[in-house]
Amino acid sequence: MVPGGWLWVTPTPQALPGAVRGGIPLCWPWFADERGADESPDRSGPMHGPARKAQWRLEAVDEHEGGVELHLSPSERLHSQLIPRAVIQANARRLHVELITEHVGETPIKLSGALHSYLAVLDSFACRAEGLSGARYLDKLAGFAERDQQGELAVRGGLDRIYHSNAEVILDDGQRRLRIARQGSDSAVVWHPGETPPDDTSPAAARRFLCVESANTRLDPVWLVPGAQHLLGTTLSLEDVS
Repeated sequence: MVPGGWLWVTPTPQALPGAVRGGIPLCWPWFADERGADESPDRSGPMHGPARKAQWRLEAVDEHEGGVELHLSPSERLHSQLIPRAVIQANARRLHVELITEHVGETPIKLSGALHSYLAVLDSFACRAEGLSGARYLDKLAGFAERDQQGELAVRGGLDRIYHSNAEVILDDGQRRLRIARQGSDSAVVWHPGETPPDDTSPAAARRFLCVESANTRLDPVWLVPGAQHLLGTTLSLEDVS
């Protein structure tokens, strides 16, 4: 198995209250800097929204033969009309994460977000992401140019793409094949910083992850009306190769 399990965390994180790079950050209620749900007049909210840096409290734990289920909610109110909560289900062969948004206000809200999964791999630049062949995508490294994926995606350097697809993705790093299914999402984000990683990660450490994200982006924003809910989910499981 890849050292560290399925999810990667930088060995040199920045001090709190900075965001910890790794795991599955909760990007909510907007994705990247698309601040359609930002309530500040000048759209000055933080990158990826306030949820990823917020304190979350554990509301319930259910242990059973099939694994463990955790329920979490923010310790403080993050939005005047929207309330998020997270559900995590895990066992030795499956990890399922849900980010559920409830609209408790009075006006429609445009919602985007992501489960920004940092997946542990042997070598980022030797990975294949299967299942996106033929999908249309926005290339953020080329000014959001629209392109079509030709064949399966082979990762050979930095990339930042938003695929318009709800298909399952198989991440093959040469040693294992990890199946990535998504719920409530028509955007699959694939990201790696290449040879110039962020300041909290060395180039060598960055070769140990690839982000494949369940997301709602500018390609598939969600309009929530009062009383409605939206579930954004991702399910990681080992592909049975027997």
